[in-house]
Amino acid sequence: MSITIKDVAKRAGVAPSTVSRVIADNPRISMETKKRVRKAMKDLGYHPNINARNLAVRSSQSIGVIMPSSADVALQNPFFPEVLRGIGSHLHEVEYSLYVSTGGNEETTFEEVQRMVNGNRVDGIILLYSRMNDPVQEFLMEKKFPFVIVGKPFENESEITYVDNNNVQASKDLTNHLIELGHQHIAFIGGSKELTVTSDRLHGYRSAIKEASLPLPDEYIIHTAFLKSGGREAVEKLFQLDTPPTGLVVADDLMTLGVMNALEELGINCPEDVSITSFNNLYLSEITTPALTTVDIQIYNLGVQSARCLLELTKNKDEPAKRIIIPYDIKYRKSTTPIN
Repeated sequence: MSITIKDVAKRAGVAPSTVSRVIADNPRISMETKKRVRKAMKDLGYHPNINARNLAVRSSQSIGVIMPSSADVALQNPFFPEVLRGIGSHLHEVEYSLYVSTGGNEETTFEEVQRMVNGNRVDGIILLYSRMNDPVQEFLMEKKFPFVIVGKPFENESEITYVDNNNVQASKDLTNHLIELGHQHIAFIGGSKELTVTSDRLHGYRSAIKEASLPLPDEYIIHTAFLKSGGREAVEKLFQLDTPPTGLVVADDLMTLGVMNALEELGINCPEDVSITSFNNLYLSEITTPALTTVDIQIYNLGVQSARCLLELTKNKDEPAKRIIIPYDIKYRKSTTPIN
């Protein structure tokens, strides 16, 4: 004998209509009631016909996630698996699937997003980046399709829901930490100039340097890939200068790992010869030698909050745009020291 919604309702002590609303993840149903109903479904072995329900409510029960570059490149950086873990954990709670873009370049990524939207493959999209003149963002806004950005939008900030940290202040705090330790020659290593996260962290660094009336030669600002190889390239440029830096603000922990490896090969010691600060507090930041002073931006929570905001948008497209700022915390470790 097959289990029905009425059986689940009786077991959970609710009306059959409440069970239907729980299956549809209606936001008006309390989390306590949802847990009780889902437990009854599990205990009874009840499995709703998701395909039939999705067809009825015109929902795919899937969310698309777009990375800033091809998956094989982006996933080299532990930031992305961690933010995906946060997104996936929330989607699992509400029985949504995750559709991750694997586009190789901007053109193929844009085509993939068009297929997602026009083919009704997903109910909404999370962009794991924010860059200037992004055709994907323009397309989603034109289509009025639900989307959320992890990062601050380059434009139309008041019209777009996004989840971010205060990257300007965090970078300023890191730079001031080096200044307080007596460093006067401080360089910045960031990602692509087109990425908002790079421009915000560069802005914070510049502000601190300017307020301290320290020198800021153009050669002290390096833009490269958010990869280990990018950090190595930056070291090659910075430590050939007549006056190399004694302090570094690096915009990503994986880049910093490349920086530290390259410095070691050159016989330059951290922190005795150069103090290093970084961002993201990836798992590797505690196991480097020395352990890395870095900004904990709560990557997992960025993912959770972006998924939560997007699901709210998919259920109510008139939901006002939100700005969710996740607090950061600087982890002071052994990679910085007062200048000799």
